[in-house]
Amino acid sequence: MKIEELLPENRHEICTTERLKKRLLALAADIREKGVRFHNGRLVVTGYAYHELYDWDMYFENLFLSYLGCADFCRNNVEMFLDEQHESGFIARTMGICYPKPRHHFKPFLAQTALLGCRQTGDCRWLDGKYYEKLKKYLDYWFWHCDSDKNGLCFWDGSDHSGMDNQALRLGYDGVMEFEGVDLNVYLVRELRAMAQLALELGKAEDAASFSAHAKRLAALIDAVFWDEETGFYYDRSERTGELNRVKCISGLLPLWLGTIPAVRAERLVREHLLNPEEFWLPYPAATWAKNEKGYYQERRGGECTWMGATWIPTNYMVMHGLMLHGYRAEAEALAEKTFDMVLRETTTREYYNGETGAGQGMCPFWGWSALGYVMAAEAKTGYDPADPLRRAFETLDLPGLEIL
Repeated sequence: MKIEELLPENRHEICTTERLKKRLLALAADIREKGVRFHNGRLVVTGYAYHELYDWDMYFENLFLSYLGCADFCRNNVEMFLDEQHESGFIARTMGICYPKPRHHFKPFLAQTALLGCRQTGDCRWLDGKYYEKLKKYLDYWFWHCDSDKNGLCFWDGSDHSGMDNQALRLGYDGVMEFEGVDLNVYLVRELRAMAQLALELGKAEDAASFSAHAKRLAALIDAVFWDEETGFYYDRSERTGELNRVKCISGLLPLWLGTIPAVRAERLVREHLLNPEEFWLPYPAATWAKNEKGYYQERRGGECTWMGATWIPTNYMVMHGLMLHGYRAEAEALAEKTFDMVLRETTTREYYNGETGAGQGMCPFWGWSALGYVMAAEAKTGYDPADPLRRAFETLDLPGLEIL
C-alpha cells in the first residue's frame, strides 16, 4: 500500500504526504529502538517507554504492526503471557515492574492476537498442544471465576481492570467485582469466535463448534440483558442489584463491533448517541464518556490516564469497524478522517487526545496503539479489516525504513 493511500480526501492542509511519511518513520524507529525488548529469551514489544506490557494494548499494537509486515510479536507476546499462567487459568493482565495487576485477569484478546499472527504467517502449529490448552484454560477462567450469578455474563474487577482506568462511576474500584461490562462481554464474544477459528485450523472441529455456539449465546445475552429500550443504549449491569448502571460511555457503543445487533438498535446507537454532539460526537470524536454525563472532563488533572471524555484511538477503531459492519460507511469514514487529522496535526504520536481541542495527552512520544489512527481512514474507505478472522492476505506499507526486525 502506498503511503498516499492512507490520506483521506477531507483533511487539514497540514496533513501532507511528507508529514505522514516522517511520522511513520519516527514511529517505526521508536518501536524498533525503544519498544522491542528481550524477555525470557524472546523478543517482545510494548508501546510504553517504561517497558510495561499490557493485555489489550498488545492486540491493537499488533494490528498496526501487520502494516509493517511484522507478525513475530503476535506469537512472542502471547507465548510470554501464557507462560505465566496460574494453575487456575488466571493470567495477570500486565507484565513488568511499574504497574503490576496481580488480581486482574487478562482481557479477552489473547486468541484474537494469536489468530492475527497465524493468518499472517499461515502457520498455527506453535499453538497445537500446550498453548492451545492454555488458551482454553484462560478463557474458562472468565466464565468460572468472573460470573458470580452464573447468568453467562462476566464482570470486571473495577474500572482499572477494564483498561478504562478511571471510569469508577461505571464499574467501581478494585475489589468491587460487581459490574458485568458491556465491553468485556463484547470482547469475549470476539475471543470465542477467534478460538473457533483457531480450533478449525488445528483440526479440532468439536471444539470449534462449541466455541461458535458459546459466542452466539453470549451475543444474544448482551442484547437481552444490557439493552435499555427507553434510552436506546447498552449499559453495564450490577450483579448485586440486577439493575443496569445507566451512565453512557463508549462501552455502550461497542456491541456494534460484533456486527450482529439488530439494525434498529444500531440505528439508535448511531443517530441518537454517537453522532450526538452533546454525548460522543465532539470536534474530535468519539468521547469515551458522554459529554452530558456526570464526571465528564477532557484535560488530565494530574498523572492519571483519563477515560472520562478524552478520545482514545483503540475505542475509535472498534467503533469505526462496528459502523462498517452495520453499513454506516459514511459515518465510519467521518470518524476515521477526524481521527487521522487529530493524530497527524500533533507534533508526535500521543497516548490519547483532548476530544474538544485535538491536543495530545499522556505519553510523549508514544508508539503504541495510537498508531492505528494513521491507517483508519484507509480502512474505512476500502473496507479493509486486518482483524477479519478469515483474512489470508494483508496490506503492508510501501516505505523503506519501516522494518522493525
